[in-house]
Amino acid sequence: MYRLILNKCYAPAQHSLPVSLLKRHDLLYPKGHAGTTMMKKTDCPIIAIEEHYWDKELASHFAGQEGSRADQMERRLRDFGGDRITDMDAAGVDIAVLSHGAPSGQKLPPDIAVAVVARTNDRLAAAVAANPTRFAAFAALPSAHPEAAADELERCVAMGFKGAMLHGLSNGEFLDLKKFWPIYARAEQLDVPIYLHPSLPHPAVLDAYYKDYMADYPMLARPAWGYAVEAGTQALRLVLSGVFEKHPKLKIVLGHLGESLPFQLWRIDQALARAGQKSINFRDIFTNNFWITTSGFFSTPALLCCIMEMGVDRILFAVDWPFVSDSTPGVKWMEGVPLSSADKIKILSGNAKTLLKI
Repeated sequence: MYRLILNKCYAPAQHSLPVSLLKRHDLLYPKGHAGTTMMKKTDCPIIAIEEHYWDKELASHFAGQEGSRADQMERRLRDFGGDRITDMDAAGVDIAVLSHGAPSGQKLPPDIAVAVVARTNDRLAAAVAANPTRFAAFAALPSAHPEAAADELERCVAMGFKGAMLHGLSNGEFLDLKKFWPIYARAEQLDVPIYLHPSLPHPAVLDAYYKDYMADYPMLARPAWGYAVEAGTQALRLVLSGVFEKHPKLKIVLGHLGESLPFQLWRIDQALARAGQKSINFRDIFTNNFWITTSGFFSTPALLCCIMEMGVDRILFAVDWPFVSDSTPGVKWMEGVPLSSADKIKILSGNAKTLLKI
């Protein structure tokens, strides 16, 4: 009986496949082999970086399917103590990086977006300041006004925020459009990441792709499939847009183990390298400028795929609370994955400390 041991950081190659896949005998060890150092119980700090909340004022502008949640879910989203701290304590999560739930500031009318988002961020800053050993934060941004959004990002970073989160399309527009590049320029300047989180797909996509099954399977257009397609498309377009050539130190985070892109990485890179197209090295950009998290995706085979494509230094722990209602299974899962203790520590907190400067 053999077990895959990824006890080294597989840094992605500059031009093709990840380097240092090593010889087969370096990857396969019998269970209990003396060369493996397996963490049986979590003995390091745990930082969960995609943990959501709702602000009463901002959420009051949400409409339709995004306008309400079940009573317990909505209560948890509005809570900074109570269930949230109880859940963190039970799971052993030391710090939660809080971010507003979808669609956050991305569907606000332009005439109110800047003021509403600023007040929302001020209230989040106060919540973090009230419990600074347990919370950190990503800012919401008023993307309807990209220059103002860049200024809001800088204001929030000055208050201690760790970056910002953008949710889905901005009033129907993809976030790779050049009008949004001031946000990315400022993020690069400030050396903070932008977290691209999904929201409901465009109404035309919902109608064409999902409506036949949404009554019976309402999660189909959301976490089951629609979210990954929507956020993965956003990320893919961002790479193709040229923004990373303009801003080569820009840092982007994707949740849900990269919204399927690590699994698709070889095929995307190979297809885009075929003759008759503009030249781009998709793999290099993706593996150098993107980080991914485990939010809502506690699969060992999927995690190992991501590590082999991206390198362990690009993976960060997240739960996706309260949409994932209990943080403990995610922590317990990490204890059992076939990684060395050193690599588990990187995922559980080390990489977050580096990327977010915690």
